Amino acid sequence: MNLRKATAAAAAALMLTLAAAGCSSDGGGTSSGSGSGAATGAATGAGAGAGPSSGGKITVGIKFDQPGIGLKTPDGTYTGFDVDVATYIAKQLGYRPEDIVWKEAKSADRETLLQRGDVDFIAASYSITPAREEKVDFAGPYLLAHQDVLIRADDTSIQKPEDLNDKKLCSVTGSTSAQNVKTKIAPNAQLQEYGGYSECLTGLENKVIDALTTDDSILAGYAAQPEFKGKFKLGGFKMSDENYGIGVQEGSALKAKINTALEKMVQDGSWDAAVQKNFGPAGYRNEPAPKIGVVVTASATPSAP
Repeated sequence: MNLRKATAAAAAALMLTLAAAGCSSDGGGTSSGSGSGAATGAATGAGAGAGPSSGGKITVGIKFDQPGIGLKTPDGTYTGFDVDVATYIAKQLGYRPEDIVWKEAKSADRETLLQRGDVDFIAASYSITPAREEKVDFAGPYLLAHQDVLIRADDTSIQKPEDLNDKKLCSVTGSTSAQNVKTKIAPNAQLQEYGGYSECLTGLENKVIDALTTDDSILAGYAAQPEFKGKFKLGGFKMSDENYGIGVQEGSALKAKINTALEKMVQDGSWDAAVQKNFGPAGYRNEPAPKIGVVVTASATPSAP
């Protein structure tokens, strides 16, 4: 009888010990659960769409050297139409401006950046072309630009594309814009290749060259800078159609989300505000916001900036 009582007491003590251990384990489990939840949040935050609640970041490719489009300023801030569009998209995906990591996306590097997963999306005067669509996907288009020329404000000798014959026409090294003009429109144009658009602008201002050619949006961005106010004007020639798209990795679910964001940007007036802010000072007569999924290809050979 005493043995049975001792055994029962021992069993009861063992149960109490296990229960206490269980409580301790539950406490640890709760802590572990929080850790697991945090890990899940971090994992979610690693991809686009996580939003600030998870502490996530989103990496966006832009141009760093195109005023009015995408420019990294000396104080480390970023300005331009593409920057405004990308910031709006990121907000719709759940990110604050401080959650955006800006990465330079040079023209030759854009497909590689997306394919390697170095960026979540790219907004960098990125024309949609069949060759590029074989490598990446595009949301949009979000802007219809055209190849054009920038000339001095007081120049009346260039009224139409054919007037570029016998004129000194500048573009940057590696661009196809000037060559397209010479091949398709003005065979006697004198091509001048400079290392950057700023050099072309200096030559234009000093009358060393007669015209600078690339997309009208890029030209308007330069002409809108305070130091060039009133010095230049766009020809308005519309020598090609350039459908700017948001580049994403092939098969990415972001494409549909970005399209939704772009549609909202147009509907709530933010798109028009961004156009006016970045291009308005140059007198840029922009096309209306393009319809999502509709790529315009009515004009001449694209310059593929």
